[in-house]
Amino acid sequence: MSSTATIPSLDGRRFLMVSSTTSAVDPESPSEFVYWEKDGAIWGDYSGDTVTFGRFVGTRTGDTIWVSFVHVLVSDGAVVTGDGESQLELTDDGRIRLVEHYEMHGLPQLSVCEEPVAA
Repeated sequence: MSSTATIPSLDGRRFLMVSSTTSAVDPESPSEFVYWEKDGAIWGDYSGDTVTFGRFVGTRTGDTIWVSFVHVLVSDGAVVTGDGESQLELTDDGRIRLVEHYEMHGLPQLSVCEEPVAA
């Protein structure tokens, strides 16, 4: 696997959920995602907001990533699985944004995650 992306590696980068069609995002405690990347492979974990913990694995080609995910909900402990595709974008201030299209509960969904602003 290889990448000719214009956006730098996601390896070790952290992202916070900004918006989601699946649920209202708590701005005080949004889901947090940590990504790892090597030779076109993507993997990582996430937690926060409505998710106790989750894992994902996939691939990257250029500025597009494809992942399969699984997570446990805070509300009832239910396990949710799915697949998604994200477009990588750069914000005006140079941070990476993930625009994620995925299916959950049998319906198409959209979420946006961004690297946090440096303190």
